[in-house]
Amino acid sequence: MRMAADRKLLLRIYGTLRKKFGFLDWWPGDSRFEVIVGAILTQNTAWKNVEKAILNLKQAKELFPKAMLRMPAPVLAKRIRPAGYYNVKSRRLKYFLGFLFREYHGSLSRMFAGDGPILREKLLGVNGIGPETADSILLYAGEKPFFVVDAYTKRIFSRHGFVGESDDYGAVQEFFMSRLPRKVRLFNDYHAQIVNLGKFFCKRTKPLCESCPLAFLFKGKKLES
Repeated sequence: MRMAADRKLLLRIYGTLRKKFGFLDWWPGDSRFEVIVGAILTQNTAWKNVEKAILNLKQAKELFPKAMLRMPAPVLAKRIRPAGYYNVKSRRLKYFLGFLFREYHGSLSRMFAGDGPILREKLLGVNGIGPETADSILLYAGEKPFFVVDAYTKRIFSRHGFVGESDDYGAVQEFFMSRLPRKVRLFNDYHAQIVNLGKFFCKRTKPLCESCPLAFLFKGKKLES
């Protein structure tokens, strides 16, 4: 009964956010490879910085697996400099590219043709790819139903008592995946809605509780900042 109630409430939350923000059509990218590069570059930086790095690669006509595989690491680091931690991230991109060519001969179609959970374990074995990045790759580039958990997700849903502040990534992800229909489009847009809610209302400090679209969850009681 509790799980069914949670499912109903989670879907109500999604519907409320969708009504507020509209369909967000996330993740932006002109190709699956661009989405993957963005997922790796966005670690510890703002998306606007990732866009600048990706634009550098596009303008140089290098946003392709073979081109980036052959590119010397210092050159790649220079291209992605706007994304920050560029030396670390250039290595992470190289690790992923090595994996892609070693396991799938450079073909994203081959990579995504396999079983989702197995691919997830393989991705987690690539240096520099953690659960959030792996799930972003699987959901947004591979169209496989893995719910992406980020800091916004944990902040919002722990404040409302759905998950605990100390819960790890897997526990929070399981909360959603065991209660929601496993649909790519739903998982895709739900995560985007959560990001918007965290950015504009459920802020880390001084959350805007009174005007929050989810005010019905705490019945007008302001949360502690």
